[in-house]
Amino acid sequence: MTISLYDVSVRTYLQTTKALARFLDKGRAHFEEKGEDLSKVPDLRVYPDMLPLRFQIVSCAHHSLGALQALQEGRFKPPRSADEDYAGLQARVKETIDGLKALTPEAVDAQQGKDLIFEFGDMELPFVAEDFILSFSLPNFYFHTTTAYDILRMQGVPLGKADYMGPIRFKRGG
Repeated sequence: MTISLYDVSVRTYLQTTKALARFLDKGRAHFEEKGEDLSKVPDLRVYPDMLPLRFQIVSCAHHSLGALQALQEGRFKPPRSADEDYAGLQARVKETIDGLKALTPEAVDAQQGKDLIFEFGDMELPFVAEDFILSFSLPNFYFHTTTAYDILRMQGVPLGKADYMGPIRFKRGG
């Protein structure tokens, strides 16, 4: 069985980003049901020295669709800060899903073997596309998705493992 760059990136990002959209929806319903101020939720953190939910969501988008766009450009930088409210974060996730769905296997697979530079301040780290996705982008994507999940779960949002897993890719046609 051959696994393409598209399979390990787009299909994987879509599975988890769709889950992220659903647990943000569940979070909204939970906070509204409890009469809690939704405007405070994007600033919630797991721990005081960790970045807030807002940053986690921005990073999920940046390390999925943003990473694939960076492959075409040959450069990747840390995400810019954002100030979206909860609805804006939900919109960002939807835009990410739509952007991922628009990518074709041919366009993504054509990036395999291409060089990419990760710019972090004055530092530049060289990658090859597939190593960037597998050893940098995907681990970051999962870290920030998990942290977003944990922030919501800590606030009592009724989430479980199935919410995190998202739509699993079962065998087709059999």
